[in-house]
Amino acid sequence: MKISKNDALIWFDFFSQLTEDEEISTKYEEIIYATFAQIEAAIDHRNDTLMSEIKSLKTLENRTFFVGNENKFPDGCRSCLLGTGLSAIRKTNKCNLVCKFCYNYGHLDNIPPVGEDMWEFGGTKFYEKDFDLLLSIYQKPTGISYVYLEPFMEIEKYYSVIKKFSDAQIYQHLYTNGTLATEETLKALGEAGLNEIRFNLGASGCSDKVIENIGIAKKYIKSVGIETPMTPEFFEGFFKKKQAILETNLDFINCAELHLNENNIDNYYGENMYISRQGYISPVWSRELTLKFMKIAEKENWDLAVHDCSNYTKFARGLNLNSKEGMGFGASNYACEFSRIPYEVFIPILNDDNFEFLSEEELPDDYKPVLAY
Repeated sequence: MKISKNDALIWFDFFSQLTEDEEISTKYEEIIYATFAQIEAAIDHRNDTLMSEIKSLKTLENRTFFVGNENKFPDGCRSCLLGTGLSAIRKTNKCNLVCKFCYNYGHLDNIPPVGEDMWEFGGTKFYEKDFDLLLSIYQKPTGISYVYLEPFMEIEKYYSVIKKFSDAQIYQHLYTNGTLATEETLKALGEAGLNEIRFNLGASGCSDKVIENIGIAKKYIKSVGIETPMTPEFFEGFFKKKQAILETNLDFINCAELHLNENNIDNYYGENMYISRQGYISPVWSRELTLKFMKIAEKENWDLAVHDCSNYTKFARGLNLNSKEGMGFGASNYACEFSRIPYEVFIPILNDDNFEFLSEEELPDDYKPVLAY
């Protein structure tokens, strides 16, 4: 069903006015999915055009795209897309910053604690003394990551845990906004055996202090990079300080396609949105900016890897991890993060005169939008 943009707009205006207790019929679902497919096809076409302009675009076994030095592509991402990582470790439930792209936006003061002296793996709570038991029972993952929320709020608790998994020869990477890091703590992480650290440079607005800390981290930790949701603010901020950032000799830049949930989507109200494979909802500009960023990196021959960590990449990640866990053929945890699709967020792109569907056809009589009213 190649629904027209005008018909889709009329229908989505209707869907956005439905109350939560009004059911979406099968016929409505056909219209909704047809509209999503039309939007996504047009977005894919635009992105494919941008990708065609990047002459040295590389893939990681067709699971993601990157440009630059293949030897600097982060092993944490290899573990995630090819191995049995990303095995997330949760400890810290606090953050010192508030970012509008944060998945916990508006709820940072209400994140449940993991528990005193406890760590969370795979939804299970462990004491550090339990790690030997865990390692003796489970097959070692190819990698683990410290992701929750800002570890430098209590970084001294991490050293012995990192040392334990380093001794077990498990690859480890850690995420941070970098504002609380010091030379002393970065050195301690390196000595404990941390393999890779990722700075969310966009969280601090490309702070000079964080850029300096990226350079310091390179003295002590083998693989150092940036991982930030790609936004117009980060794109602009990065190029204002590009020279200083590149002079840190960082290894990689992961440009994450920003996807939204119920906590942060209102911060981007009015932007053109699309839904990828009926899963993640993202602003259209996020991946477009990543591809433009990669084209510049290629043209200027930056000596690092720039990774397009897109919704496609996250889809591939889910397939890989579920296959490694012995799930059924095609099983994936990639899914929409909304309990009810927010139809109203697609009104702007359907109203945009500069956005067109690739092809359109007249709807069957019983699907025409006049029936909605």
